[in-house]
Amino acid sequence: MEREPNRLLQRLIAEAGFTHKGLSRRLNDLGVVRGLPGLKYDHSSVLRWIGGQRPRNPVPGLLAEIFAHRLGRTVSSEDLGLPVVATPPDLGQEFTHTWQEGIATVTALWRGDVERRRFLIDSTFAIGAGATGALRWLTLPLEGRPVAGGARRVGMADIAAIREVTRSFGELDNRFGGGRVRSAVVKYLDTAVAPLLSEGSYGEGTGRALASAAAELTRLAGWMAYDLEQHGLAQRYLIQALRLARGAGDHGLGGEILAGMSHQALYIGQPAHALDLARAAQLSARRAGVYALLAESHVLEAHGHALMDDRGACANSLHAAELAFDQREAGEEPDWIAYFDEAYLSAKFAHCFRDLGDGPGTVRHATRSLDMDGRYVRGRMFNLSLLSAGLLGCGELEQACVAAGQALELAGGLQSARTQSYASDLRRRLDPFAGEPAVRELNERARELSPA
Repeated sequence: MEREPNRLLQRLIAEAGFTHKGLSRRLNDLGVVRGLPGLKYDHSSVLRWIGGQRPRNPVPGLLAEIFAHRLGRTVSSEDLGLPVVATPPDLGQEFTHTWQEGIATVTALWRGDVERRRFLIDSTFAIGAGATGALRWLTLPLEGRPVAGGARRVGMADIAAIREVTRSFGELDNRFGGGRVRSAVVKYLDTAVAPLLSEGSYGEGTGRALASAAAELTRLAGWMAYDLEQHGLAQRYLIQALRLARGAGDHGLGGEILAGMSHQALYIGQPAHALDLARAAQLSARRAGVYALLAESHVLEAHGHALMDDRGACANSLHAAELAFDQREAGEEPDWIAYFDEAYLSAKFAHCFRDLGDGPGTVRHATRSLDMDGRYVRGRMFNLSLLSAGLLGCGELEQACVAAGQALELAGGLQSARTQSYASDLRRRLDPFAGEPAVRELNERARELSPA
């Protein structure tokens, strides 16, 4: 569709006596002053805006500020032909049909999150949004070419930088919890990744690599929101990560994101929805030939069955998970699923046995899960919590308190709402034994670790 030229902006530029280069330079400089150092606009950007392209927020507001200072009068974004566009309350919940719509949606989501928009912070989990996203992932026709002709040439160095940021922030998340670093991740998405997608120039190969890298970091930001129990916001991020993975044509990564969505659904007590998402992840895993992902999606399905107290279906899914796990080839799995090792699989088995009320099975698998990479501090806290619950189910109160104490000690260094929920679950399980010396000692220790 041909855009209408923005004659209001053109006239104000002439009145203010700005050159296109001078205006773009002032915009970038003001961005630095306002805490947005990632703005890299140039004369070509101004030409596109005059031609009818709308710059993404916060550019209209910054431009209005620049013109008001130059002309000595109030200038609004409407005066510039760039009226404020109301943000839809369902921003991020839709899996869009086209690549360009997807870019507009995900960059608006990042911007709204940076601005701490209340409707995002307060948003709730919507089963329908997740189901529609999974359906469109599976049925949307082959993506058109993810290409763009903006002013800034995107190269593989830009993509490598995004991947390194994702790796670094992922390690920090595992060691300290999502609350420590999530705001920095979202700011990087908004100031560094969004301009590459919206204003960059890239061919199909680079576009797919850019989409894949952006999907991984968006998924991480969603996972961090989930870790903070901001479930509506987390779901929006995971849906948009899935949309980016579709643009990349990356079936494996898309399946991993669906698995993450299933994980979240299990956590908030929606096992039927989790089963649907886990099965969608299985389809993607088979298509991509990623057997660790296939094992993960089967064990998530097993956990859904466990929560629904279907022991036979749970056992079948656990068996399928073991078979898939044995088919994986070390060193050939994608980096984004490197965490899914024998210890992680054992932890997922332990979740199933805990929720089926099988103490010995929980202890057996939770014990195996502790043979894990020491960098996964939050995961170790979860696994110790599982072990404690299993030991309690076996009548081993003192050993359960030892494992619970170790879990609570790790929880003290994490900013993670999920960690606190696991700790609360431990306390609830131990409450009937509050008069026992081991439990009294544990409760006293817990107060020392968390005086509040």
